[in-house]
Amino acid sequence: MIDVDEVAVGPDARVYGEGWQSWSPTTWYRAGEEIHRPQERWQHLMRFRPGVALADDAVQGEGLLVVDPGDGSPVRTYGVTDASTEVPSIRARWRDGRVTVSASGAVTSWTTSAAPGADPGDEALRAFGDRMGRAAGARAGGEPPRVWCSWYRYFEDVTAADVQENLHDLRARDLPVDVVQIDDGWSRGTGEWTAENERFGSVADAVARIRDAGRRPGLWLAPFVVGAASAVARQHPEWLVGEAGYNWGDDLVGLDLTHPGVRGYLTEVFTRVREWGVGYVKLDFLYAGAVPGARYDPDATPLAAYRAGLQLVREVLGEDAYLLGCGAPLLPSVGLLDAMRIASDTFHEGGEDGSQGLRGRMSLEARTWQDGRLWTTDPDCLVARPGFALREEWAAVVQAAPGIRGFSDRIAELDGRGLQLVRDLLEGPADA
Repeated sequence: MIDVDEVAVGPDARVYGEGWQSWSPTTWYRAGEEIHRPQERWQHLMRFRPGVALADDAVQGEGLLVVDPGDGSPVRTYGVTDASTEVPSIRARWRDGRVTVSASGAVTSWTTSAAPGADPGDEALRAFGDRMGRAAGARAGGEPPRVWCSWYRYFEDVTAADVQENLHDLRARDLPVDVVQIDDGWSRGTGEWTAENERFGSVADAVARIRDAGRRPGLWLAPFVVGAASAVARQHPEWLVGEAGYNWGDDLVGLDLTHPGVRGYLTEVFTRVREWGVGYVKLDFLYAGAVPGARYDPDATPLAAYRAGLQLVREVLGEDAYLLGCGAPLLPSVGLLDAMRIASDTFHEGGEDGSQGLRGRMSLEARTWQDGRLWTTDPDCLVARPGFALREEWAAVVQAAPGIRGFSDRIAELDGRGLQLVRDLLEGPADA
């Protein structure tokens, strides 16, 4: 790390450190507050930046860090606006009334002064977003889509019949939904994207029904990661790069997005998705495309490889396709994705009653500045059924957030209050 700056600060000073990807904890910190750190190795792989050390005594931002001195003096921003090949880690430490800033590579710094009554930290983040968005050609703007998603009700047990039932009920309840998105559960597993899952039924038929109902078909995929026991991993070990965590009962491995075989495989997968008529795609676990490791192209950095993979997806699906990133390296994705999940999942399987709390709220609220500057933000889905004990609290958070307006319930299970919350979300303003 190279020393970059030293800032005199007051007792109300705070530091914002941007996380690596969608699920990385991101917030403002004050002196002495506990800094979010992974407790397990898999958490480092899946929620922080793989291969990059974290300091116990410093706030760490990946490509962006902001220091608000808290005494009325200008806010200082340290960051990059070109994240196509490298993104430096930036650290801030409190020392005797000062904040020292260091970085692993070259960063640009500038100051921002807030208008009277405005939050100076928020002003600095918005200014960075404007600068980054312009430099990287952000795909920002347009009307945020209104989405029904299968995940938080059906998880991996979703079937084509479930989708059909909710299509019917969307019409019966006159709910203004643009996109019907089939989440995880339609495929056989990681790497098996072109083979239909008999339990789900025909993906092509489900997509056709969505389209015939006047909605835009959406589909979930995790294209840059495979399970170590998957057919792809066993048959093509030369396609694999490095560890990417654990999920679906298997160790996860990132794909080498510079390898001709991988690129041919991805072209085949997304050609099939396009032929099905899918125009809205949720791309999940994208961080796996940027894990460290040896690649076919020895000159490609992990981020250059990652962007090459995203560019291929965009080329195959076309400019009109709507691409939503999730678990995605943030700054390296600007200009290639239309929307971005900006926090972790609301809850995991087993938390349907609200017992896991609201997991993504902190990062969601810290990153609202990205909406309309880097992409359309995705605050995650409203869950409005009466069995979710936190529905009122979560509804207030989602209603206040800008970006995609989505919900994830079996419509037949919504009570009167749940239907009203859904209508308020879908019919209300989508900007903050």
